[in-house]
Amino acid sequence: MTVPSRRRLSVVPDRAPELAELGLADTAAALANGTLSSAAAVAGALDRIEAGQPGLNAFRVVRRDRALAEAAAADKRLAAGERLPLLGVPIAVKDDTDIAGEPTAFGCGGDFEPKIEDAEAVRRLRAAGAVIVGKTNTCELGQLPFTSGAAFGHTRNPWAAEHTPGGSSGGSAAAVAAGLVPAALGSDGAGSVRIPAAWTNLVGIKPQRGRISTWPAAEAFNGLTVNGPLARTVADAALLLDTAAGPHAGDRHTPEPIAAADAVGRDPGRLRIALSLRIPFTATRTALDPEVEAATRRMAATLRKLGHSVTIADLHYGLMIGASFLPRSMSGIRSVFDAMPGAEVDPRTRVNVALGRLLDGPALFAARRAEPLLHRRVGAFFDDYDLVLAPTTATPPPRAEEIDDIGFSATNNLITAACPYTWPWNVLGWPSVNVPAGFTETGLPIGTQLMGTADTEQLLISVAAQLESELHWERARPHRWW
Repeated sequence: MTVPSRRRLSVVPDRAPELAELGLADTAAALANGTLSSAAAVAGALDRIEAGQPGLNAFRVVRRDRALAEAAAADKRLAAGERLPLLGVPIAVKDDTDIAGEPTAFGCGGDFEPKIEDAEAVRRLRAAGAVIVGKTNTCELGQLPFTSGAAFGHTRNPWAAEHTPGGSSGGSAAAVAAGLVPAALGSDGAGSVRIPAAWTNLVGIKPQRGRISTWPAAEAFNGLTVNGPLARTVADAALLLDTAAGPHAGDRHTPEPIAAADAVGRDPGRLRIALSLRIPFTATRTALDPEVEAATRRMAATLRKLGHSVTIADLHYGLMIGASFLPRSMSGIRSVFDAMPGAEVDPRTRVNVALGRLLDGPALFAARRAEPLLHRRVGAFFDDYDLVLAPTTATPPPRAEEIDDIGFSATNNLITAACPYTWPWNVLGWPSVNVPAGFTETGLPIGTQLMGTADTEQLLISVAAQLESELHWERARPHRWW
């Protein structure tokens, strides 16, 4: 698909289109050099959110008054000479993440008390100076690659409103892709950052488990779920990763710190890359869409052009990895639901809660004990390869309403057929990055993922940045929703 050339921007606070084009690093730089005020940047984001909400439905909570007050305070700090990585920059977080003074509905219906404290990731973003303009929509307890629910309706894909932006971080993805905010935080328990990134032409990073704290949970969904950034460029995603990263004293997983942004522009050397199109074992029928396969093969060709060795070599996960995922996932759903008294949820969610109660004993214990064996088994593949290239999803984004009014089994068949590729890396806890892979003939975004072993974010980011410099996916924009 042909994409428009990027315009050179003139940062004038009252020119909304130009402000919406700015990414995270560009916005931070404009604030630091005085060509943009936080008041203008935040007000512009809030105005775009308000104008886009009827069509996109990306936000569950909009913090207009509080965000404007925080922007005014940021401008005073900037005027006094203070400099922080994101001082005065508007961003959004997913509504599974606590913000003091706001409820955390996590896609559910019902009335919830405002949280008393920020989640650790939010605390770190605030410490870096960010102004959080709102909380983005997510499906009930993050279970689906759709962002839909009775409590708020459907979040729409900015590229084609009849389609889903993916899930469960679909609100964050829609907000960034539409230019409402320059970047947003999501979470990924089975692909929930990478899937919506693929379906909205964004970079989405699933970092190493523990890289960004999930506190007040010592680990989320029995270690499956991590927080991760969504942005239009690799550099912006890396910047958000760096500012949100870091442990809380109560975290169960605390990897050694990295500087993700330092990897952007770094030559990774000539790498051995495996192209794996094989779908991990599923209990339902799945198939790789021809357009997604073609896009993945084109990405492999681009990597070869960049000097890497790319070999077709399928990962064979075996049955154990799926047997490990199910108890951890269902038990996690049960735990979150039990911590939300009065939550109003779909009958399909209640089935998963019941399954979680059933599996929350010996099955969960066995699933956790299996992880070291899975690390050794899958890790052995990396004796011959430095990283893996695979499709992020098996299909382009489905229509949003496909998730409506279908039963439990039909739902599982639908979501598994669309998204069978991402969840194994959540079991392993290792990093993966979605990179945009172009568009279908009808203009729907699709993506591919780069997958590494433990603590390889810098390697994955350096390769993703190479691809971006060659493909320039950041130049493509959907039509304006504001």
